[in-house]
Amino acid sequence: MNASERRTSLVRGMAVGVIAMIAIVAASNYLVQFPINDWLTWGAITYPASFFVTDLANRAYGPGRARQIVYVGFVCGVALSIYLSTWRIAAASGTAFLVGQLLDITVFNRLRQQSWWQAPLIGSALGSIVDTGLFFSLAFAGTALPWIGWAEGDLLVKLALALLFLAPFRALMNSIAPLQPQRS
Repeated sequence: MNASERRTSLVRGMAVGVIAMIAIVAASNYLVQFPINDWLTWGAITYPASFFVTDLANRAYGPGRARQIVYVGFVCGVALSIYLSTWRIAAASGTAFLVGQLLDITVFNRLRQQSWWQAPLIGSALGSIVDTGLFFSLAFAGTALPWIGWAEGDLLVKLALALLFLAPFRALMNSIAPLQPQRS
């Protein structure tokens, strides 16, 4: 592959990552407004895909490019979320998303040379824990809504989905050239 083809491939791959992030963040912020019950919202089912996208980008392009995808996804996702949800949900989501995703990128990059499953699982799990705590406390604290129960239930689902996303991550590993360890 020549330099022009590599550049085109990079731009195309990053564009797919950005579009996926925007769609995931917007859908999750819309769906979090619809609880399934007192311990789970629909947003918990869509949001873990953001860590999957981040981990694939980190594996393929490294932490710098993965952060670029997160930053663009953050700005566009929050802007779109203002129209699809409340300002409080959009602000809480943006804060939690940025912190959780950047943590995932850092952890993934530090663990990238370990067993294939450690970087995506541990990065996604730690990112989900931080994201969930920040999001639910910022979005719903002080309301009469059962947000603590939602946070607990959502976190359990996010962790379970982090495990399930290992299968497609493993399946895609051979088509994504891994980068050597890089500085965060």
